Amino acid sequence: MTVETTSIDTLVVGAGQAGVAMSEHLSKLGVPHLVLERDRIAERWRTCRWDSLVANGPAWHDRFPNLEFADFDPNGFAAKEQVAQYFVEYAKKFDAPIRTGVEVKKVVRNAGRPGFSVDTSEGTIEANRVVVATGPFQRPVIPPIAPTSAHLTQIHSADYRNPQQLPEGGVLVVGAGSSGVQIADELQRAGRRVYLSVGAHDRPPRGYRGRDFCWWLGVLGEWDAEVMKPGREHVTIAVSGARGGHTVDFRRLAHQGITLVGLTKAFDDTVVTFEADLADNIRRGDENYLSLLDAADAYAQRNGLDLPEEPQARIIPADPECMTHPLLELDLAKAGVTSIVWATGYAVDFTWLQVDAFDEKGKPKHQRGVAKEPGIYFLGLPWLSRRGSAFIWGVWHDAKHVADHIVTQRKYLAYYDEPQRHVEEKRVEGGESAPDESRVHKLSEMGIN
Repeated sequence: MTVETTSIDTLVVGAGQAGVAMSEHLSKLGVPHLVLERDRIAERWRTCRWDSLVANGPAWHDRFPNLEFADFDPNGFAAKEQVAQYFVEYAKKFDAPIRTGVEVKKVVRNAGRPGFSVDTSEGTIEANRVVVATGPFQRPVIPPIAPTSAHLTQIHSADYRNPQQLPEGGVLVVGAGSSGVQIADELQRAGRRVYLSVGAHDRPPRGYRGRDFCWWLGVLGEWDAEVMKPGREHVTIAVSGARGGHTVDFRRLAHQGITLVGLTKAFDDTVVTFEADLADNIRRGDENYLSLLDAADAYAQRNGLDLPEEPQARIIPADPECMTHPLLELDLAKAGVTSIVWATGYAVDFTWLQVDAFDEKGKPKHQRGVAKEPGIYFLGLPWLSRRGSAFIWGVWHDAKHVADHIVTQRKYLAYYDEPQRHVEEKRVEGGESAPDESRVHKLSEMGIN
């Protein structure tokens, strides 16, 4: 679709959950805006996830406030296509001004005049403000230790779809966050020999005393934590909504048939070495698990909640042999391992955003999404304002704060603009020539031209 718009008050880049949330709030506040999406609405949910993926939170929690999942159990876990369609339907509710198939290639600040020039695949747009709603899953990361052996098939979890996609043989899954755990479980249930490399992680209970962990984190105030605890920057969370939802337990995965190994250290052709940290990583995960049970019990007692006790939740299975006698080295060829799935996360890519909004490491500098560069905003990043920012409902609330900030700035500009307009009108009344629009920036009125 050709972009006919040449100027807009606010341009939103990306039409995933962050972009749709931003558009709703801007629409309610009467801010002229446009959302550009290079693919389809919520494309990452459609094509950058494996076939069997479901949401990690229940439908009553992982949604926006003003629309429930249609004909769906609120306690169930929506499939990826259902989540994507949810955002399509949500955008229709308020006729979101979204244009798909348009890629933003470069954003630069204008010199000597307000706003930014935005180069797109369909032309240039002038915008007073730009909201970066491209999310955190932009560039799949495979660590540099990856082997170069031509005998191994290697893919990132972003490209994994199903067990049939991989050649016959065993699989090493590197990374034990939610993606790595679910993929390893699926591969083992499909009959594959699976080795799962486990690093530092948190593993909350899927549910406890009749309430999902999302509920417990809410009432305990954990979602509102504003700062990540020191030393937890590289700790992933292992949780799953697969098969109706269940608590991730690495010991049970091992008893099921998955071989657990420590953090992947290095490769020498097809020989891989692992750190001797498997037992420590799993026990620290247990501590995180049990600490949430303790906090939940204390909350229930303190508030007199009539919730069924669940003592069996504290039963920890026996350590499997792969924990008591951990593998520190594995010859993948001899073990029949033909594939590696790297569930090692993503990096952001803001090379197209050529403004002064980043630190020396390329990390966005912002306060609750309001960037160091005036007129630039970020939305959809983890810990944007709090722990819940990475979740669907969290991004909706972050978007409200950003939208309110934009409205405040528009009011300041309108206040500046009005006296200037009166001055020019008096000049015309006094016989002077008509005002030069280049001298009077009607920023508060700029909409879609």
